[in-house]
Amino acid sequence: MRQVIFNHVKISKAVLAVCLGLASALASGQDTIKLGVITDRIGPAKPWSEPITLGASYAVRELNAKGGLLGKKVELLIEDDQGKPDVSAAVARKLDDAGVSFIISTTNTPAALQSQTVTLESKTPHLAPSLTVDTLTTQIQNPNFWQTGPLASTQIATLLAYARNKNYKRVTILTDNSAISRATAVAFKTELEKNNIQVASEEMVPAGATSAEAQMQKVRQVNPDAIFLASILTSENLLILRAYRQSGMKTPILANYNLAVPIYMTIAKGLLNGIVFVDAWDPAKPNVQKFLADYKKDTGTEGQSQQGYGYDGVMMAADAIRRAGSTDKQKVRVAMQATRGYQGVLGSDKAVYGFADGRRTGFDPEGIVVRVYEGDQQGKVVHAGTK
Repeated sequence: MRQVIFNHVKISKAVLAVCLGLASALASGQDTIKLGVITDRIGPAKPWSEPITLGASYAVRELNAKGGLLGKKVELLIEDDQGKPDVSAAVARKLDDAGVSFIISTTNTPAALQSQTVTLESKTPHLAPSLTVDTLTTQIQNPNFWQTGPLASTQIATLLAYARNKNYKRVTILTDNSAISRATAVAFKTELEKNNIQVASEEMVPAGATSAEAQMQKVRQVNPDAIFLASILTSENLLILRAYRQSGMKTPILANYNLAVPIYMTIAKGLLNGIVFVDAWDPAKPNVQKFLADYKKDTGTEGQSQQGYGYDGVMMAADAIRRAGSTDKQKVRVAMQATRGYQGVLGSDKAVYGFADGRRTGFDPEGIVVRVYEGDQQGKVVHAGTK
């Protein structure tokens, strides 16, 4: 009889231990605010998606070092969509099932478009901090989805302001044949012609090409005042830069924001000096200087603009949750849409984020800058804004 009672006591203690463990796990979950990131580690968006995700991870560490969010620790759940739309939707569902309060997409446009179909249904607040397509949020009716990348129209307007100041009259547009590059080229041409800058020629380097020498020889024959680089694909941009240097041309290159991706400083050494490019990053901005110092202290590595996209994305999500006073999805959505005058690390010195007049694109139209490569490094700002 004693043995039976003893065994019963042992079993009761075991059950109690399990119950306490479950209670502890539930309490731990309630004390954590989960944020989800959809990144691309092996696909076409990898060159910018990975550093953006590093910035997001650092932002979470900074939040937790300062006490977390609403008194709770912030947990970052990262999923890789490989830049594939169908995979992106699947990982968005996985993050939703894991109980995230906010999803941040650092991947490419087609993948982000597919993942937002999930957040439309689940009503999970969803931000793409680096997407730049002007019509993206107007084409989709998802009130839970925002983008804060510098819009293509703003990039072009800023480059055009720089070109006008340089008095360029005849230009060539160079691009690859990807959908986003072709769209960028069309936008470039439209705005150039509106500003009475003649497009003397257009040249295209197809994806998978092994050389851009033929295209560059045609540009040389046209002899434009400047070359507008609308190409987005990294490999094709490298071919263009190599052909440009080999040709000995001195025609100024004005590049889109893709040349702000840090990978070029590694893969295009010796090809970059003097090339200007549009960016959302001013190294002289006080916010940026503090960010860079803190980021290096935390990681032991140098920060760049791409990390800034992820950092600002997480901090804007945290700001909305803080103002909402909870992780209730509807309250966070309303708070996010009400964002005005938020200053992050990206943009020119006076730039702020905001979603005025019901817009879901939040980058400051006057926040873009033009920078110049000095040697193999991204250098100083040579122009800011659209004036």
